Amino acid sequence: MYNGKVTVKVPASTANLGPGFDTIGMAFQLYTTISMEVADRTEIYLKGNHLAGIPADKTNLIYQVAARVFEKAGLPSPELILHVDSEIPLTRGLGSSASAIVGALVAANELAGTPFTTEQLYNMGTGLEGHPDNVGASFFGGIVVAFMEDEHVPYVRLPVPGHLEAIAVIPDFMLSTERAREVLPSMYSRKDLVYTTSHAGVLIAALATGNLPLLRSAMQDVIHQPYRIPLVPGLDTILREAPEHGALGVALSGAGPTMLALVDNRHSAEPVERFMVETLAERGIGCTIMRLVPDEKGAHVERCTQGVAE
Repeated sequence: MYNGKVTVKVPASTANLGPGFDTIGMAFQLYTTISMEVADRTEIYLKGNHLAGIPADKTNLIYQVAARVFEKAGLPSPELILHVDSEIPLTRGLGSSASAIVGALVAANELAGTPFTTEQLYNMGTGLEGHPDNVGASFFGGIVVAFMEDEHVPYVRLPVPGHLEAIAVIPDFMLSTERAREVLPSMYSRKDLVYTTSHAGVLIAALATGNLPLLRSAMQDVIHQPYRIPLVPGLDTILREAPEHGALGVALSGAGPTMLALVDNRHSAEPVERFMVETLAERGIGCTIMRLVPDEKGAHVERCTQGVAE
């Protein structure tokens, strides 16, 4: 037996913020919305340009994750009608897959009568995504700092400091997470590890205390961004020079290719926007600019129509 119909809204996210590799995520007011209901046959409706090429059958990621929830709850996997609308660009480093996973988990859990707690769903989502940063931010909103243990994913949620927003420059090409991870070394020097732990620690402290001037140096990274520069033309210049044009700090968003500049919304962001667009244009690359406002709410049920489906 299943509840009637549910609609879930899930925010986009950025991960890493430089040295917080696979550890730090931040949510933004850019959303994937999923409506799910039990039906006589599976039908999947995809809305928005960002979902072009996504399968509209049972191989769809959202359907697959929902089926896993029902299975874990000891229920037969039902036929589903799914309506999916996403504002989040695919394979651009803004957490599109994490938002889909989180939305599917929350919606299916509601249809199944909420057999799982949010913490249990979060652990499931982290296992499916492989790292906790995007999933945590999409679930809980704000800033999430987390690490993975065997059967548990400890995390701390922080509110986003006041006046902090982001400018995302999204190049007109895709970059898969798999390809972006392939270029990373399997071993790092002690020097690089000390650099990363110290910068990640100061980054978290700066975000927790609202010490925005520290972000410029705290967001510098040696673990993943230097190795991804050949995959993202203009990344080296933007990482190095964006603070000179008004960015508080700058980083590759997740695995890229999106680049993210954190800004103080009390000041004009036009100079850093222009600089990033021109940097890519000089390399023959078009892009989309998005002004991203942090999301503090996380994944939430917008509508749940009660009823019972066999």
